[in-house]
Amino acid sequence: MGRRHPPSRANQFLLLWIWFRIYFESGVVKILSGDRSWRNFTAMDDYYQNSPLPTWIGWYVQHLPHWFHAATVGLTFAVELVLCWALFLPRRFRIACFCIVTPFQIAIILTGNYAFLNYIVLSLGFLLLDDKFIEWVIPRKIRELLDRPRPQQIAPEASAPSPEAAPVAQPTAAASSTFSLRSFAPLGMVLSGICFLWIFYATSAKLIWMFAENAPLPRAPVQLLEPFRIANQYGLFAVMTHARFEIEFQGSRDGKTWIAYPFRYKPQNPAEAPGIYAPYQPRFEWNLWFASLGAWPQYRFVVWTEERLLSNDPGVLQLFAKNPFGNDPPAEVRAVIYQYWFTSMETKRKTGMWWRRALLGDYAPPLERQLDGKIVVINVPTVSPGSQ
Repeated sequence: MGRRHPPSRANQFLLLWIWFRIYFESGVVKILSGDRSWRNFTAMDDYYQNSPLPTWIGWYVQHLPHWFHAATVGLTFAVELVLCWALFLPRRFRIACFCIVTPFQIAIILTGNYAFLNYIVLSLGFLLLDDKFIEWVIPRKIRELLDRPRPQQIAPEASAPSPEAAPVAQPTAAASSTFSLRSFAPLGMVLSGICFLWIFYATSAKLIWMFAENAPLPRAPVQLLEPFRIANQYGLFAVMTHARFEIEFQGSRDGKTWIAYPFRYKPQNPAEAPGIYAPYQPRFEWNLWFASLGAWPQYRFVVWTEERLLSNDPGVLQLFAKNPFGNDPPAEVRAVIYQYWFTSMETKRKTGMWWRRALLGDYAPPLERQLDGKIVVINVPTVSPGSQ
């Protein structure tokens, strides 16, 4: 099917253009952000511990020596700022680039749960290859199996009818419909070309504005595309996070004994190993990581979660691994914040603990459900992670 219906060069170029911008723009923002950890090659020293949703493989990689982490910083800059330009070079350079960036992406997938993003980038990288290389890599028997025509594509053999018996071909509704659709093909190609050029201009303008914000380029075409979110700017890990904070929701019936609501994916129990579940993205827990880096007024959904836990809201309870209070909801709910660190190799051998943590205090004001059903705020001092 692919040989008979090859993709247009414009389609393939735009996909590779996305691949290029994801890499190159991510490298550019690391330089423009001014983050010293990227400049002094320490950005990866605690990256695996402090990423949004780490994996157990990242736990082991974190314990490698500094020279390894410094080398990965150098590799990151090399891939994002230099190697990605192989897209515009002859095929040998593109193949060499593929052989480097593919293990690079696989390593990112194994050491951090970044949902579907890295899988998309990994898939786009295969467009660097051509059919000749694929035919060289894939064994001939497999190629012959893939190229074998399907049964419905093989015309059945039939004896040639006599001239007297040959029916006169009459135009059918399907044939006339096909003809009418084909008559619009030139118009469709023109519209597709306009859309391709429009998207290419918008993405190119955003790339240029990263270097020259006041470059005299028309902004109207870019602004018109903004609501559709199909011409985005990329910039991954411009500033590294060097501390890990985790928000935990707890409920109580008496205001003294607090029971935690267990999460499905994010770090919580120090004895549980970080999991691997990408490309699935647990958005609630993902956003809690960002909330833990700021103050609760900026992330009101934390307080809204407290409120709904007081009423055993089914939709909110599904976000957790289980409901520790059963059918009788707690009288009070609070959100506390911990700081987390990976344990050392020796500690893990002795205790089996993957994490160690320290309670910092209340992240958001606790809520209480009174006897008349009203929900009130308990005014207590809250902790802002930025002040730690």
